[in-house]
Order: sequence, then C-alpha cells, then structure tokens
Amino acid sequence: MGEQGRYLPECPEMSEVVRKLTEEYGGHVIFSRESEVYIEVPRHELKDVAKYLYSSGAFLKTCAAVDERPLNRSFALYHIFGMDSKGYDVIVKVSAPEDDAWVPSTVDVVPAADWCELEARDMVGIELKGRRLVRRLVLPEDWPEDIHPLRKEVPHDFRPPSVKAESEFRPPERGIPIGPYHPVLHEPEYFELLVEGETVVDVYYRGFHVHRGIEKLGESPRFTYQKIPFLAERICGICGFVHSTCAIMAMEKAAGIRPPERAEFIRTIVLELERIHSHLLWVGVAAHVLGYDAGFMHTWRVREPVMILSELITGSRKTYGLNLVGGVRRDIDKDKMEKIMKTLDRVEKEFKELANLLVSVPQIRRRAQGTGVLTRSEARALSVVGPVARASGLYRDVRKDYPYLAYKEASFKVPLYTEGDNLARVLVRVEEVFESISIIKQLLDKLPGGPIMHEKCSAIIPVDELIPPGKYAVAAIEAPRGEDVHFLMTGEGRPYRWRVRAPTYQNIPALRPMLRGDPLADAPLTIASIDPCFSCTDRALVIDVRTGRARTIKLWDGGVGTCRL
Repeated sequence: MGEQGRYLPECPEMSEVVRKLTEEYGGHVIFSRESEVYIEVPRHELKDVAKYLYSSGAFLKTCAAVDERPLNRSFALYHIFGMDSKGYDVIVKVSAPEDDAWVPSTVDVVPAADWCELEARDMVGIELKGRRLVRRLVLPEDWPEDIHPLRKEVPHDFRPPSVKAESEFRPPERGIPIGPYHPVLHEPEYFELLVEGETVVDVYYRGFHVHRGIEKLGESPRFTYQKIPFLAERICGICGFVHSTCAIMAMEKAAGIRPPERAEFIRTIVLELERIHSHLLWVGVAAHVLGYDAGFMHTWRVREPVMILSELITGSRKTYGLNLVGGVRRDIDKDKMEKIMKTLDRVEKEFKELANLLVSVPQIRRRAQGTGVLTRSEARALSVVGPVARASGLYRDVRKDYPYLAYKEASFKVPLYTEGDNLARVLVRVEEVFESISIIKQLLDKLPGGPIMHEKCSAIIPVDELIPPGKYAVAAIEAPRGEDVHFLMTGEGRPYRWRVRAPTYQNIPALRPMLRGDPLADAPLTIASIDPCFSCTDRALVIDVRTGRARTIKLWDGGVGTCRL
C-alpha cells in the first residue's frame, strides 16, 4: 500500500531514523512524503522502537487501529510519533494476523499510549500483551464482548443488544461510582475524587458517554470526501473549524492538492478568530469558577464582537461550513477587512484592561497560584498539548513546529511558563489572545490576490475521484486546546480509515497528577484548566478514604449560580 521503500534523503534527521528502524529493528518503509515517513516493524520490536523514538525526543501523538483484513487479512496499529523539534512525523505500523490479533503494549515506556491502546482493543479487537491493567475505555460495560465497532463487517448504524456486565471500572476496594460530574462545562463524564480530609489523594475517571461514532460514519457509504469536512466540524462546538480544516488538510495531502494561497490565508484568519473566542470563553469560565462573576460577564462581553466577525466572514457564528477540498467557499473583501481591523483594535484594548485586572485580583492569584501543578517531566511522559504543555515548560505548538497554511507568513511568539500551575495556564491563554490578534492583522495586511479554490476542484471531475485509494496522510493543527490530529487512509470515494484525536483526549490523563495532593476546593478550577470538552449534570460523589464516608455534593446553586465544591 503506498509507495514502497521511498524516503527523502535531503532530510538528514529523518534519514537517520529510517536507517535505524530499517537496519536495526527490521522495519521497512511503506510510504513517505516531505514531513512524514511510514515504517512497518515486526511486532516483537515495537516496544524497543517506541523506546528509541521516545528517547530521541519524539512525542507520541496517538495510535490508530485499522481493520485491514479486506486488504491483507490482518489488523494494524499505527503509532504516530511527532519529532516536533525537527518538524516531521514517524508513523510506526505493526500488523497482527486475524487469527492471532495482538500487539505488545508500549505504555510502560511511553505512558501517553495508555488510552489509544485501550481504544484499539475496544473498537477493533486488538489484544494487548504486557499491560498490567486492561479495561474498557470507550465501549459501555453492557456492550457485547465479541463486537468491535470499527471492524469492517459492523455497519455504521448497528445497535447491539445490551448484555449485563459488572462494571470493570472500579477503584480498588471501593466500587462507589461518581458523576456524571463537572462543575462548569457541559458534557457528561465520571470523576471519582478520593479524599483524605479535604485533600485529594487519588482520582479515577470514566468518560466517553456520548461517543457519536463519527469516525465510523465517515467510512460509511453515506459519506464522501467532500462531505467529511461538514461532519468533522460537528466534532466540537467550540473549535469545529479546526477539525474541518484538519480533515481537509489530510485529504488534500492524499490528493496532492495545495489550495490557492488566498484560501490558505483565509483559513488561517478564521482559525485564529476561533482561538480568540475560545480563549475568551475559557477565561470567563475560569473567573466564574473562582467566584468572580463580574469577570465572567465582562469577558463574554469582550468576546461577542469576535463572534460577530466570525459571522461576517463565514455567514455563521459557529459551524461555519467554510471549507471545501481545494479551498474555501467565501472570500474576504476590502470592506470586511476594514471592519475586522477596527473590531480587533477594540477587542485588544478592552481585553488588555480586563486581563490586567483579572490577574491582579488577590483572590484569583491565591486560588490559581501553586494549585493543579503538572511538572515538565509529567507533561512530557503524557505528551500533553496546547496551553497545558506550554504552562509546564514544554515548547509545543504545531504552528511553529510544523508550519502549515499561512503561519509561516506571520511573526508571533509562543507563551511559555515553567510553573505548571493553574495560574500559568491562565496566563498562557491570555497572552495567546493578543498573539492571535497580531497574527490576523499581519495576514490581512499580506492577504494575496487570486482565486479561493483550486482549479482541479472547480472542474467537472468530482473531488472524490481526485483522491486515489491506498494513500496515507497525517494532518495536525494547533487548536485552542492544543494539537488536533487527523490520520487518514484513503479508500474508494471515501476514507478507508479516518482517525481523529482531539486535544482534550491527550490532556485528560494529566488531571490525575494535577489533582493529587491539592485541596478539594481547588478541583473545579484544576479540571477546568485543561479546557476540556465535557458537559455536566449537577452533582458528584466524594469518598473520604479516612472514614469511608461517601457524600453527594451539590455543584450548582440554582441553574447558573456560584459553583460550590
């Protein structure tokens, strides 16, 4: 599958990795392009390969399980390692025969592999050898053991009968469930906070309650490549354009299509608008969590003109529908440019005054400083992304590490802090708002002329015919919450496999070290500090490990009152 044995010798670092993996670990190159190389290695070498890449500075972005039985009678697990400092990806493939479907676990050498390994077991049925703890991650406990949704024989609209099963997700010697719980945000999940007195001593998590099967739907006969961006945009209500653009970039890579420069500028401008409104939303929520509702209301007042700009450019405040393979649907004319500039000047001025006030409020600094600490080594081991990584001293930003679209045409700094606490995560986002405003202004000044759609995609040939089967692509975008990754294997007229790894997926596991040892009262801010995509109901269960007493806590006073925990 793909172009056998090819890699680019003009990239010395990539060539050395290829040499090491092929000569010392028995691998072979199955496909490559300028910033990606795909290498298949024997499965008994996987752990050593992961250890080598991790020790060489790579971050594990995710892994993608694929049912390749129609192609070669085997399953496959692709581990996507990012050499961020070098600007390229190494995708390591291991195959498992259909009658012996297992791969060795790498979680003891690369802790960030934990979730994606468990997801591979749930969704494709690849067993994991060498793991100490194997449990369900995505599938509910009443899902039949022998049905794996991402196997090709399972229809996208399949609804299996429920089977009774005792919950596998239980803390040792406790077994008391909690949730759905979150004091601020709006999707269900379970956190179980074990406390001693008022101090959190351990945390257990259970999520994936609203798994929508979007990846499976994207592979179904109902969808074609040109429809995928509109489906991808519904992955997240805040940063949907990120997912739409990331999916588009993967498809354009596979097709060998580069959109016109003007379209790349427009996409970048909208991405940065999305970052601004997302960060302003979060800063307001953080103020609310800390009991400063005036800060919440003023931040959302400042945010509103940004939402109006989004509608001006795209026709909608959210879920823009702007992207098509090969370009964008709407242009930015001179009148719009002038309005964007004036509005951003106003937003910049008002948010600067507000941010200076927010971070100087003594109560906010006392609550945020020194709480929810994630050390640099913990952040590195878990491959956290976005503001969470940069607040812990990890210089990770896809816009700089893997410049895409028009980011190479803009000058901007990446805010970096080493404290790793809640205050550092606040400050990173505040500074990024001003950097995003600067990026948009620079790109508007440099906006090139020309078309907004690639000529091939405007022709009679359907876009779905421009993307040949048997190609691979990895695309990554710096979402407001961090790196968003889309992995694509092309099929006939639609994806053969489309894997999406949102930023929150990578950051949730970091909440365990962040919450341990902190006061219970600081848990809402710490959980919210990763800016997760959740929703909540209104109560939680807290277990006191000293007394064994469990109590239900009301999280909301009324519908929108002060958060109490």
